[in-house]
Amino acid sequence: MFGKPFVRTLISRSAENRTDRRRFLKAAGAAGLGVVGATYLGVQATSSASATGDAAAAAGAPSDAAVLNFALNLEYLEAEFYSFAVYGKGLPDDLTGGAGTQGGVRGGKKVMFHDKALHQFAKEIAGDEVAHVKFLRGALGEAAVSRPEIDLKDSFTAAARAAGLISEYQQFDPFANEKNFLLAAFLFEDVGVTAYKGAAPLITNKTFLDAAAGILAAEAYHAATIRTSLFDRDLGDAAAKISNARDALDGPGDADQGIVLGNQANIVPADNNGICFGRSADRVLNVVYLNPGPVKEGGFFPKGVNGDIVASGGA
Repeated sequence: MFGKPFVRTLISRSAENRTDRRRFLKAAGAAGLGVVGATYLGVQATSSASATGDAAAAAGAPSDAAVLNFALNLEYLEAEFYSFAVYGKGLPDDLTGGAGTQGGVRGGKKVMFHDKALHQFAKEIAGDEVAHVKFLRGALGEAAVSRPEIDLKDSFTAAARAAGLISEYQQFDPFANEKNFLLAAFLFEDVGVTAYKGAAPLITNKTFLDAAAGILAAEAYHAATIRTSLFDRDLGDAAAKISNARDALDGPGDADQGIVLGNQANIVPADNNGICFGRSADRVLNVVYLNPGPVKEGGFFPKGVNGDIVASGGA
């Protein structure tokens, strides 16, 4: 799956001590280098031990595979959205199979871009999101979950109605025009950044932290691009409604900001220390399930996500 030079680099960089080295080698031998990352996204979830034999799984924390598969579900969603918007088609079949129940994608079509720069932005982001899917599937190997059922049609209408962008009798097509595309992308991008940010404090291995930081940085670049594009089009009011809707879904506290703050551009949503917000996995699921309660399906994932981390948080 990975070349020997790459494997040797991972082994040497991941081994902060002999225990770390032994654990990495054990994981490599058991899973064929399937899972190479260990994170914990802040949920109190019970997970069966994965093929990695990670001691964290036996202790009740999500295993390496459980966490990476949670991220893979989200990357499937983003990759499908951007692929349809740019190319008019979703992921190829060889990137959708795996463990769990494989589902189709409802909705999705090519956006008729008129702004050349925005078209290039969308194409670049689409490429990154598909690359994330490939990377996570490669890291997980046979443990990778399949793409769950994804709704890119009714889910956006439900979200737009909840945010007050449209009336209860109107439909919202995220692929109808550039404005709708940007508002739909805004719904996703900030959630991805907060998800990876929420994991960062819990990662102790430097190699794993490096990988997570790299994906977080990519998602942050994407989010800033979308936020800037919205600001340039004077869509601050609409973005604020989406931000408020997300914040109403993910439990107590404020982990969201619009693109205008104090009548000034707010491209980077952050606290008073300039630190971006984070969400735990269960609160991320609150947003993508479009439900503030403890559920296991809904919204963009009508039948839930695949893997061990599947439940959203409660009030």
